[in-house]
Amino acid sequence: MNIIILGCGRVGSTLARRMYHDGHNVTVVDLTGEAFRRLGSKFRGQRVVGNGLDRDVLERAGISSCDVFVSVTEGDNRNIMTAQIAKNVYNVAHVITRINDPIRADAYRQMGIVTICSPTIISGLVRDYLTEGRWAIEHDYNQDYIAMNI
Repeated sequence: MNIIILGCGRVGSTLARRMYHDGHNVTVVDLTGEAFRRLGSKFRGQRVVGNGLDRDVLERAGISSCDVFVSVTEGDNRNIMTAQIAKNVYNVAHVITRINDPIRADAYRQMGIVTICSPTIISGLVRDYLTEGRWAIEHDYNQDYIAMNI
């Protein structure tokens, strides 16, 4: 897959390393070049410095030919806007965005945008742990991360 990830913070850099490790073509876009240090020395994907709301930046990142666009910056508004641009302007097949506000995440999900909402996911995991006595995915994802040897 040809993947563009907007945001090279903890979530974006971890996702980029995982997808690159799995053999995908990965491009990471961030406002500052300093953020790319989180990718580590083994990451050989493309890095683009710029604002993901700028069409020139998105085109430099290869949005016209990407299969997946993921926006995981710290800002809900930037994530929502870039997800809409990817979906509605560039017709990217798979668009996923991180939205921290559960109400907004649900509203955009109803509009057809795949949303990831950390407060909703974390509260569900805690509930499951309290009622079932185990984290449903902890072992799978922690072991996967360790095995990547990043």
